[in-house]
Amino acid sequence: MTSVNASVETISINGVQYAPVGSQTTVHSGNRAVCVIDRGWIFAGNVETDEVTGELVIHNAIHVFRWESIGFTGVLANPKDSKVTLKTSPYPVRVPAGSVIFTVPVDENWGK
Repeated sequence: MTSVNASVETISINGVQYAPVGSQTTVHSGNRAVCVIDRGWIFAGNVETDEVTGELVIHNAIHVFRWESIGFTGVLANPKDSKVTLKTSPYPVRVPAGSVIFTVPVDENWGK
């Protein structure tokens, strides 16, 4: 027999607790993002789209140069981990239109 106990914060089914979708995640609303680009490049910074060329322009750019054994979500969660190598760029990075695979919004201090 299935037993269900519920509260506003969680639900328990057969002794397993579940939390509402999104309760563990914060969606950031600024313009800072981690951008995965064609050919395996990963940059983060303050992003905007150039209205004339359609290019993605990344200001205050940080190149996610290397990471090991923590995976992409580990890099997102803790960019200052000793297993992650970040390199700053003194110039904005311009990414050709159509080369962005996806972007992940992050906190305004991500990687700083």
